[in-house]
Amino acid sequence: MNTSEPVYVSLEFTPNPNTLKYSVNREILSQGVANFVDAVDARQRSPLANALFGVPGICGVMIGRDFVTVTKTDGGDWDVVHKNASSLIQMHISGGEPVLTGDPAALQAHKGGDSEIERKIRDILDREIRPAVAMDGGDITFDRFEDGVVYLYLQGSCSGCPSSSMTLKQGIETRLRAAIPEVDEVVSV
Repeated sequence: MNTSEPVYVSLEFTPNPNTLKYSVNREILSQGVANFVDAVDARQRSPLANALFGVPGICGVMIGRDFVTVTKTDGGDWDVVHKNASSLIQMHISGGEPVLTGDPAALQAHKGGDSEIERKIRDILDREIRPAVAMDGGDITFDRFEDGVVYLYLQGSCSGCPSSSMTLKQGIETRLRAAIPEVDEVVSV
């Protein structure tokens, strides 16, 4: 992408009625995602997320490779959130301001150990599931595997989404159980 081209931010609806995805015609993060569920964390780690938390009604921000997902409070007004979020993202990126402070490579996508089963779980998540979920403005990361149960973090539009239970059980759990016989169940942390 030619960086002399203007920055375009386009709105995409997600399955979560309280979350919007803003796609950007630029790479924002080279790897991983940065998820912010409160203004204090945003203030410390991301000038962009910090600015977005200044918009009345915003209670969550997730920054991905080429998108920003914004979650509003139940009482938030979509007109206010959308108008301000879209222009803030466009101005921030156009101005060449940093998206994150610190080392972006320090973003950890997954936790957990390094057993063969955990490596297989992370591989399936990274190759098959996370790219599909990112299309809807979300992310799912591995926390741990214990006693046949896979524990996952749901972020961005996935967090609080009405269809997240179905995604976990009918999508992710079915796929992991088919590939890894030791997996009995998948749950959200």
